[in-house]
Amino acid sequence: MKELNYIKLEFPSRSSNEFFARSAAAAFAAQLDPTLEELGDVKTAVSEAVTNAIVHAYPEEIGRIVMRLRILGGNTLEIMIKDFGKGIENIEEARKPLFTTGGSERSGMGFTIMESFMDKLRVRSAPGKGTTVVMQRAIRLRVGKR
Repeated sequence: MKELNYIKLEFPSRSSNEFFARSAAAAFAAQLDPTLEELGDVKTAVSEAVTNAIVHAYPEEIGRIVMRLRILGGNTLEIMIKDFGKGIENIEEARKPLFTTGGSERSGMGFTIMESFMDKLRVRSAPGKGTTVVMQRAIRLRVGKR
C-alpha cells in the first residue's frame, strides 16, 4: 500500500511515556476522521504494545522505544512499536492468552487485546535484540466523506 503520511517518535521506556504514545497515536490517527470507538481501539492497542515493551523488554533498565505511525492507502493506519530489549524466546507461546513473563500481577492478554482491536498484527523478535510489533487498522470512511 502507498504511504500517504508518517511520523516517527523515540522515547525512553518509562511508564509515564505510555500515555504520551497513545495520545500521539490518537492525534495522528485523527486525520483519518475515526469514530470515537475506532480512536479508542487504536489507543488501547498502542497502550498494550508500549506497555509490553516497558515491562517485558526492559524489566530492570530504561531502554528506548520507537513508534512509527503511517497512513496507507485504503484509509489504513499502520502502527509500529519497536524495542531493543530482551526479545521474545517463543513468539507463538507469547501470543497465547494468559501467557506472561511479567509475574503474577500481569494478565498475559497484551497480544490478544492488540489482535482484537486491530485488523492485522505481526510480531518479530530475536532474543537479546528486541521486538517489533506492527499493527494495521482500516478506518471506515464516513458517509459524505472522501
